[in-house]
Amino acid sequence: MSQFWSPIVHTLTPYVPGEQPKVNNLIKLNTNENPYPPSPKVLEAIRSATNEALRLYPDPNSDLLKQTIAKYHHLNPNQIFVGNGSDEVLAHTFQALLKQSKPLLFPDITYSFYPVYCGLYEVDFEKVPLTDEFEINVDDYQQACGGIIFPNPNAPTGSLLALEAVEKLLKTQPDVVVVVDEAYIDFGGDSAATLIDQYPNLLVIQTLSKSRSLAGIRVGFALGQAHLIEALERVKNSFNSYPLDRLAIPAAAAAFEDEEYFQQARKKIINTRDALTTTMQNLGFKVLPSAANFIFASHPELDAEDIAQKLRDQAIIVRFFKQPRIDQFLRITIGTDEENKRLCEVLSEIVEGK
Repeated sequence: MSQFWSPIVHTLTPYVPGEQPKVNNLIKLNTNENPYPPSPKVLEAIRSATNEALRLYPDPNSDLLKQTIAKYHHLNPNQIFVGNGSDEVLAHTFQALLKQSKPLLFPDITYSFYPVYCGLYEVDFEKVPLTDEFEINVDDYQQACGGIIFPNPNAPTGSLLALEAVEKLLKTQPDVVVVVDEAYIDFGGDSAATLIDQYPNLLVIQTLSKSRSLAGIRVGFALGQAHLIEALERVKNSFNSYPLDRLAIPAAAAAFEDEEYFQQARKKIINTRDALTTTMQNLGFKVLPSAANFIFASHPELDAEDIAQKLRDQAIIVRFFKQPRIDQFLRITIGTDEENKRLCEVLSEIVEGK
């Protein structure tokens, strides 16, 4: 009965998230979730907030969380925007800041939600190819445009753009908004948040889904000068004036307040990532340098899709992207040491059986 659809719906190609199969004893390394639980302080905050007050609407401004994030990043609360996961924050960003008369620029291999948002909000865009080493070259973005967006580290490649290169881009494109999507920044990079007070065209977007183990809570946020945040607030309040609920707000705030737990968990993931990289290289895989909680790898003698299927047959799932330039790569989330040990055992068997 698609004749009842609005015309634009016919043109949309929705984003396809990593699958969430319900399989016993599954080693799930396909959606970049954190293998470790949230801070105990987060769980306590949720328990404390689970009371009769749930019948009331939450704070529409999420003041507690904005103040917490502002303090953490040495900013002011009016420089903070929060939403239901970074995907919602990104959606508001595309509508509020990136729908311009000139095309938006982003990498050809990047977060696949970007072209989806462009289709939904009718944003003209151009893809800028990554280098042969699958890295972003900021010199390639020195062209007329309506805005620039890219993940840092990039996804699904995991490559990191140095903070100096980000700043170069901000300086050479001062008349357009530059959005740095930092979903994975805590696993190996320096946040561009430190540049916010210097550059009125910079918006930084982060999430609590990855490094703070809160994918199930759905909290993301943007950092930028007040005039950019005001644009996001205007769009948000024309869409949903109560985005974060009474459990998410204190849970997210508690995650920022337990710095010791956060540092321990992220360091474990970084160490495990480095160990996995070495092991896979010893098995003959090419592994791109990663600053994220995943690696991007290919084998010169084995087909990536076939590897993914053989892993699945052993109850291990990884992410395979059937698209140009990367159809021989697998993106593998960093699991626990035990999960990665099993992964490497199966990969060794696959390699030996080639």
